[in-house]
Amino acid sequence: MNIVIGAIILAVGALIVIKSEAVLNMFGRITFFEHYLGTEGGSRLGYKLVGLLTIFIGFLIMTNLIGGFLEWVLSPLLRYSRPQ
Repeated sequence: MNIVIGAIILAVGALIVIKSEAVLNMFGRITFFEHYLGTEGGSRLGYKLVGLLTIFIGFLIMTNLIGGFLEWVLSPLLRYSRPQ
């Protein structure tokens, strides 16, 4: 089941990257992306970065590595939340 869900998420991410102009027309410009990622094409670049992040998460789910990755990313927070 992880392969199917990961493939769907991967496909959505690929569509976001490929069709960033259509996504920009649907959702509009985002001021955060425009301010920090460039003057004219900041929102397009932001949508492409979101698509690449989605592709990365899709690959993690497909290969069943999402648990280990989240544990690694959240390990500084989890270290302090465990009782001693």
